[in-house]
Amino acid sequence: MSNLEFTPSRPLTLGVELELQLLDESTCDLTPVASDLLSALTQHPHPGEVKLEITQSMIEASTGVHASHASLLTELRAIRDALVAAGDQLNIRIAGGGAHPLQHWIDRRISDRPRFHHVSALYGYLAQQFTVFGQHIHVGCGTGDDALYLLHSMAHYVPHLIALSASSPYYQGVDTSFDSSRLNSVLAFPLSGRAPFLVEWSDFSSYFARMRKSGIVRTIKDFYWDIRPHPDYGTVEIRVCDTPLTVEHAAGLATYVQSLAGWLLAERPHTLSEDVYLSYSFNRFQACRFGMEGEVVNVLEETRRSIRDDVLDTVAILTDRAAHSDERRVLGAIAAVARAGNDARWMRERYGRTKSFPRLMEKLAGRFRGA
Repeated sequence: MSNLEFTPSRPLTLGVELELQLLDESTCDLTPVASDLLSALTQHPHPGEVKLEITQSMIEASTGVHASHASLLTELRAIRDALVAAGDQLNIRIAGGGAHPLQHWIDRRISDRPRFHHVSALYGYLAQQFTVFGQHIHVGCGTGDDALYLLHSMAHYVPHLIALSASSPYYQGVDTSFDSSRLNSVLAFPLSGRAPFLVEWSDFSSYFARMRKSGIVRTIKDFYWDIRPHPDYGTVEIRVCDTPLTVEHAAGLATYVQSLAGWLLAERPHTLSEDVYLSYSFNRFQACRFGMEGEVVNVLEETRRSIRDDVLDTVAILTDRAAHSDERRVLGAIAAVARAGNDARWMRERYGRTKSFPRLMEKLAGRFRGA
């Protein structure tokens, strides 16, 4: 079996992918215009890459590689401005958020790409139901072993990222009672959830070779894990975040991950064993269901506390070791979200004023464009 090579990258560099909603300007419903938008976008030069996603009512915007929050945010704003300008040409609104509140899977059209047709043929209606919207954060790693250490040591912080980014309280016309309903759609896939507990890249390479030889997967992208290594890029890819309502919050979440990764790799505060996953599903559910009000259990240390308190204590650790004032400022903004509430809370407050999902989506589109 051939080895799966891990291509080293500069440690702690960042890349971000944002899955975005495409809305009809008059109704604010999802609309299948991704190909038209990409054509219009050719008239608006921009950094990064914008490409089709699995259905025509969404697109994915990806940045290049960044070492700092400032350069990442600059690129995200430039991509955002180009998307908004192209959308205005076509009477299309663009929005963040983890799920459209009136999404019905039967109305979705699969994008015309071989991989998307393969996924649709394999998973049936789940492919159309997968019209949900997430932020993926890539963190550069110097070795495959470092990537696996980071993957497993990040398990404790997955509830932080879910709760801080949650922006999908509504689905199919109802309040789901979840801050993040999006991740329930992801869990429907058989290769979702947590990665297997492998800590050496040679073992992971052998595992992947066996899975590929058996026909279960073709590429690393066939794993829908919450966190997965991406050997071609030399990164760990964190996939639990809902798409935030603003690019500013997206850049802040990525910087929080970068700070966490720097601390974890430098100080190795966690001794890794399979036991790190004893409470993983419980903690993940708590974050999806209750957001910052959820609880996080550490079975190894026999502790139970609120996600909010755990975030605030972690931010304090990271702030003490932060090298730059910009990093400290961003960590302060993360602490402010933990205290005041996430995008899901904001959405519930706005919907409560009008009881109108179209008006809510107008607000989301306005926030994305920076209005």
